Amino acid sequence: MENNQLGIQYMQEGKWEEAAKVFMEEIEKEPNNPISYINFGNVLSALGDQERALTFYKKAIEIDENAAAAYYSAGNVYFEQEQLIEAKEMFEAAINKGLENSDTFFMLGLTLVGLEQSTFAIPYLQRAVELNDQDAEAYFQLGLCLAQAEYIDEAIEQFNRCVQIDEFHADAYYNLGVAYGFKEQGERAMEMFDKALAIQPDHMLAGYGKKILEAE
Repeated sequence: MENNQLGIQYMQEGKWEEAAKVFMEEIEKEPNNPISYINFGNVLSALGDQERALTFYKKAIEIDENAAAAYYSAGNVYFEQEQLIEAKEMFEAAINKGLENSDTFFMLGLTLVGLEQSTFAIPYLQRAVELNDQDAEAYFQLGLCLAQAEYIDEAIEQFNRCVQIDEFHADAYYNLGVAYGFKEQGERAMEMFDKALAIQPDHMLAGYGKKILEAE
């Protein structure tokens, strides 16, 4: 088995020390192969050493400016560190370099949401669900962005898709309740708040929504 593949197998098995050793050997053997730097960075990131992980991703980009996976991995580090402008730049670069998968579009959309640019997030989240129609969280985030832009019917459609995939997504039921309330469909709204509370009895917002409806 090729060394990088062996290292990835160790990562999947949670054998981080063995994975790190294999990737470091690969770096020493082929110092101009960006893949080994990305893989070693991923081990460091998984172990919580984000700063050192970032240096390995940057080294991979230095070796090959088209190493799309390095931009994506660096974007994840910046996102976790709440450096959202840097994360946005990295995810955009990953897409521009050809990493057009659902995860990259989702993370760019989520970053834009964090930057309070929900409207700009919509096309990226739409692309994420086109590429992976089983991603409940992507449907949920898309629904939130559409609701904020006051596309209520479209938001309801996305929240419904979310709960079809993940029937225990309490926040999606709560937001369905809000959306139906907005459309003055009190009975449907109550049903959704009840579903949210059945899944998560301490869901404060769903409880509050229900009280408001009961007071009307």
